[in-house]
Amino acid sequence: MMFRFASAALMGVGLLFSVLAQALTLTDDRGEALSLDAPAKRVAAVSNFGADLLNSVGMTPVAVTRFGPFSHPDYLGDALDDVPVIGTRAQVNLELLSEVDPDLILAIRRYTEKDVERFSEIAPYMALNLITLDDSYRAVSLAGEALGRTEQTEALNAEFSSLLEDMQTRAPGGVSAALLVTGAEAPFIYYDHFLTAELLRRLNVTNVGGSLDAPEQGLPLGYRIRLETLLERDPDVIFLFDSNHERAFTRNPIWPYLSAVKNGRVYEVGQHWKEAAGPKARVMVAQEMAHLLYPDLFPMPDVPLSLRSHPYTGAEH
Repeated sequence: MMFRFASAALMGVGLLFSVLAQALTLTDDRGEALSLDAPAKRVAAVSNFGADLLNSVGMTPVAVTRFGPFSHPDYLGDALDDVPVIGTRAQVNLELLSEVDPDLILAIRRYTEKDVERFSEIAPYMALNLITLDDSYRAVSLAGEALGRTEQTEALNAEFSSLLEDMQTRAPGGVSAALLVTGAEAPFIYYDHFLTAELLRRLNVTNVGGSLDAPEQGLPLGYRIRLETLLERDPDVIFLFDSNHERAFTRNPIWPYLSAVKNGRVYEVGQHWKEAAGPKARVMVAQEMAHLLYPDLFPMPDVPLSLRSHPYTGAEH
């Protein structure tokens, strides 16, 4: 009898140590600690980054937020078609979020931090900056720890870093570019520290948007630029991000005089270019960007035709 009691006690102690060994304490981009009793399995993605990251390590989120004009991230195919949509990254339906019973919420910090208390009542809340390339690397690594998939996520970061190093070595440079968004009279242009603009630098391209005085602050991401100023800087290539409205600035009399317009090097790009922090999105953007900048040197990546960038003709959606 004593032996059985001792064995049961030892098993109980072993189980306790096993649970404690799986418990995690992580620090998110707010500098706040969050605790998990075990690696997360039911993750709500309040960002396309979360959906991308989970898909990359063979997991499926219990909920996602809308992806621009799409209910689900189109570049991830149909893998998430049956996953519940819980609003947008800035306006989450907390009732629906609670119903899916997540054990972790992966969210973009600047859109959700205001609701931290309400999120934390539902599940541990991990706030991620997701602005710069370093943010992307760190978020992939941190999420990997939370999921118990560190080996996989560290491999994803290493592979992407190697890809960028190879591209930078091969890219000849001597090219300037602008990343523009909005449908207003004056387009919004991105600063150097914004992830997609950082990829330009890694391809030895000058981003005519310039740099933020204090890039470590992260925000703002960019600024409104007058067409007269854009003409002065005259980028060789212009990438147009998706807009919900007709691009009024393309009707400005100055627009046709831009070198990129005259040379047919203005491209409309996919929604994932605007939200490129995820492991799959950043690879797709870097490879396609390299091709559009240096078409004779880098081949078009193997992506579905519906996701490919295409020359801007002036005909709005």
